[in-house]
Amino acid sequence: MITDVEVIGRLLLASLLGGLVGLEREVHGRPAGVRTYLLLSLGSALIMVISEYLFVKFQGQIPGVAVSVDPGRIAAQAITGIGFLGAGVILRYKDTIRGLTTAACVWVVCAVGLAIGGGFYLFGTLVTGLTVTSLLILKKVEKMLKRDWYKEMEVISEDLPGQIDRIQEVIDKYNFKVINQGIRKDLQKKELTAYFLLRLRTVFPDRRVLQEIFDLEGVKRVDLEYRA
Repeated sequence: MITDVEVIGRLLLASLLGGLVGLEREVHGRPAGVRTYLLLSLGSALIMVISEYLFVKFQGQIPGVAVSVDPGRIAAQAITGIGFLGAGVILRYKDTIRGLTTAACVWVVCAVGLAIGGGFYLFGTLVTGLTVTSLLILKKVEKMLKRDWYKEMEVISEDLPGQIDRIQEVIDKYNFKVINQGIRKDLQKKELTAYFLLRLRTVFPDRRVLQEIFDLEGVKRVDLEYRA
C-alpha cells in the first residue's frame, strides 16, 4: 500500500508537469491555459491513485471468493471522458480549424497525470519534456516550411474590356495558380464580379497582390481570405 506522503508527492508532481504544458499554451493565447492543464493532470493523477488503492485494498479480501479488480478501469474512463473536454477547445471558422494541438495536449496531459498517479515518474516527466519541447521548437520549424496556401479572392470591378485578363496578369505575376474561377455580370450597374480560388506554395504569401489588383482601373473592391 502506498503511503500518504507518496500520494501527495505524486499529486504535486502531476500538478507541476501539467502546469508546465499549460504555461506554454497560456503564453500563446490558447483557450486552455495553466489552470486547466494543472487541474486536468492533478485530477488524472488522483484517479490513478484511487484505482491503484482500490486494487490493493480489495484484491483477495473475501476468503474463498476470487475477486477480480481491474486497476485500469477507472483510468480508462478518464481517457474517454477527456475527449469531451478536448472537443470543447476545437474551433472551426469556415475552412479553418483551430484548437487541434490544444486538444491533443489535453489528452497527453491526462495521460501524464495517470502515469504519475501510477508511479511512473520517469515516463510522465519524459513525456512532459517532449511535449513542451515539441510545442516550442516544432512551432518555429513549421514557420520556416513551405506549404500550400489557398486564397479565395473576390474582385468587383467596372465591366471594362479585357479586365479579367488584367487581373489574371497580376495573379500570374505573383506565381499563384488558379484552381477555380467564376464570373458574374450585373448589366444594370455595368459591373462584373470575379471569383478566384488560388494556390501558392511558399512560407507565407505575398499580400502585395491585393493592392496591385485594387490599383487596376475600374476595380471597386477586392476581398480575399488566406488559409493554409
